Amino acid sequence: MVVRSDNRSAHVKVLRSLGQDGRNLPLQGHVGFDSLPDQLVNKCVNLGFDMNILCVGETGIGKSTLMDCLFKANFDDTVHSHKSPGVEISEHIYNLKEGNVKLRLAIVDSVGYGDQINKENSFKPLVDFIDEQFENYLQEELKIKRDLVTFHDSRVHVCLYFLVPTGHSIRSLDLVTMKALDKKCNIIPIIAKSDTVSKSELDTFKANIMEELRANDVEIYTFPTDDETVSEVNKDMNEMMPFAVVGSREDVKVGETTVRGREYPWGVVEIENEQHCDFVKLREMLIRTNMEDLREVTHRKHYELYRRGKLKQMGITDDGAHPVSLQETYEQKRAEHLEELQRIENEMRQNFVNKVREKDLELKRNEKELAAKYEGLRKENNEEKKRLDEERKKLEDDLAAIKKKKEDLERANAEQANGQNTKSKKK
Repeated sequence: MVVRSDNRSAHVKVLRSLGQDGRNLPLQGHVGFDSLPDQLVNKCVNLGFDMNILCVGETGIGKSTLMDCLFKANFDDTVHSHKSPGVEISEHIYNLKEGNVKLRLAIVDSVGYGDQINKENSFKPLVDFIDEQFENYLQEELKIKRDLVTFHDSRVHVCLYFLVPTGHSIRSLDLVTMKALDKKCNIIPIIAKSDTVSKSELDTFKANIMEELRANDVEIYTFPTDDETVSEVNKDMNEMMPFAVVGSREDVKVGETTVRGREYPWGVVEIENEQHCDFVKLREMLIRTNMEDLREVTHRKHYELYRRGKLKQMGITDDGAHPVSLQETYEQKRAEHLEELQRIENEMRQNFVNKVREKDLELKRNEKELAAKYEGLRKENNEEKKRLDEERKKLEDDLAAIKKKKEDLERANAEQANGQNTKSKKK
């Protein structure tokens, strides 16, 4: 057994001496692993794809209309008011099919964004939603029995940020929100309703937007240029950012042709006419050319950053000199959690005791006030009773005196009457 172990160790050393990449060997005939790309394509087509789009912009800026135009479908369109007290996340999932390719599309809308007077924390619900999707994926990864192949990937792959066409500069709200999101998702800024500004104003607006984004270190998504097949077009499109788009659900007749556009008294804006807006460029870059790169960057960059931070919080590191046991990490986190629960419980108990003590003091204070008030009322009642008794006695004395005077008067009248009767009889 020892000899076999030595021979195996020697064999491993020989293999390792060939280098990590091994060595190139020519094949003497066809084997068949050149069909691996076809196998991979068939597997992906059978499983389908996930694409999750986060639309950020004010109510009524045209988010739903643009989604309908991008995918040439009529998605659910709920009319929202501008009176929302806060920002809410609304997610709708659709199963689309084009040819043999199935796409599970999730459209996430930021309902009420930018409609409040106080916009300080408008970005927080967006950040919380993105982190929640990252956390769901991470929890699936950490399961003992996991199935990432069929797991519904709800991570945000791209954020279409709709900018108001002011024609001058980007708003502070947009800068703050994009800065909060740039490390969490792929941001593609677009100028909505670009037909409301002139072409010269639009060019100036685009330049001002990019300059302010660079000045504030806001990182937006750039189309990849490492693939030779799309490097040139992606490079050109990167220089045209942000895209100025127009959306419409109406078909308009232009001569003998029916097109999707918006009709005005001065003419028709065709959304698929590259001379009128950048809608076609956006669709080409977002869907036909770089959709897979958006998914890959989300997983390789943004999710990896979130995952790394979470694992560090759990105490899991790659430092070989200080290996960390999952059991030790679990026990440590459990102890910290129990300690935190105990601290919260002690705080709640202390708060309860303080409230009871405050209530007891308040009751005693109210009791003293009631006792003092009762004593005052009792004294007033006794004094009033004494005064009434004195008045009653005085009235009784006055009544007795009046009664006596009446009796004396009656007696005097009777004696006088008797005296007169006696005189008359003598006469």
